Amino acid sequence: MEPKLYRPPPEVRGMTSLDKDAFTQTITVPALQVPTGVLNKVVKSLKKSTIQRPGVHRVVQDKEESSSFRLVLLDPHRVSSAGSFSEAEAEALRSFGVSEELKQYELKLTYDNLKTEEVLEAVLPQGQDVTSAFSRVGHIAHMNLRDHQLPYKNLIEHQRVVQLVKRGDTVFDVFAGVGPFTVPAARVGAKVLANDLNPESHRWLQHNCKLNKVESKVQTFNLDGRDFIRGPLKQELPALLKGESAVHVVMNLPALALEFLDAFRGLLQLEPPCEQNLPTVHCYGFSKDDNPEADMVERASRSLGFPLEDKCSVHFVRNVAPNKDMMCIRFTVPKEVLFCSEAKTGEKQTQIH
Repeated sequence: MEPKLYRPPPEVRGMTSLDKDAFTQTITVPALQVPTGVLNKVVKSLKKSTIQRPGVHRVVQDKEESSSFRLVLLDPHRVSSAGSFSEAEAEALRSFGVSEELKQYELKLTYDNLKTEEVLEAVLPQGQDVTSAFSRVGHIAHMNLRDHQLPYKNLIEHQRVVQLVKRGDTVFDVFAGVGPFTVPAARVGAKVLANDLNPESHRWLQHNCKLNKVESKVQTFNLDGRDFIRGPLKQELPALLKGESAVHVVMNLPALALEFLDAFRGLLQLEPPCEQNLPTVHCYGFSKDDNPEADMVERASRSLGFPLEDKCSVHFVRNVAPNKDMMCIRFTVPKEVLFCSEAKTGEKQTQIH
């Protein structure tokens, strides 16, 4: 989708303290009315013409019709009339018995539907360039700010940042990379056990801990993620469960992390069961599903071997490609999983260097 679909309200220009509500606006986009029976086929056929915007669902309820119809939202820069569809798209619609008549849908866009660069462009004074070199790991954006951007550093640094860790907490960073989560967690006073299988990443993880003077708070490991969970994490956890400080397990490898949740099954089967201070898992994953939240819950439940419905929260992180969102599921490891008598035997995924 063209970034110009969103035109930020003028009052956000020059903002130095984040007010998410100020970014909200409603726009009109074209939509097709589609019977639910052919919905998935239509969405796949219109992959290049559907709306692509972080956190925006391409399929919504048609308020004017019964539950047997849905609206498929289209990119107004690609589709402005029935004649805008390609020959292949038009043929697909005819074969599915879907009318090419366009409806209008009022779409509410919020701060969470914006890309990082869009937020920066909206708030920086006109004529000032936007930071182009930045990396995003999970919900944290890392960037070098130029002098003219320093007044906006509080807003920029808090984009998509969730303050999860407090002083005295323990963090197990299963897929730590070079330390984008480990270092900030250690800086706030947490004890961090950080792991990465890649030897080069592990070396730079150690380097970055020393560079940021947090090496005394971080213990590093060079293991497969599952071996880290069943080794160092398993060894430390019984004592931590008896304490009062929170225990966090960060699993930031979106392509594979969900498949490693089975490592928690029966992890403490030889320990006396308890319900206090159970670890909180923050697991990232990619989803191409029309309902990414439900998709994350279903996949995490399957890997964990325990239903997480109504026992977890899922939040959108960012859109990484057309029809592909990065999501994060957060849940407390159920005692029924941690202390169960039988561990899963299937080693479904192994990390690669």
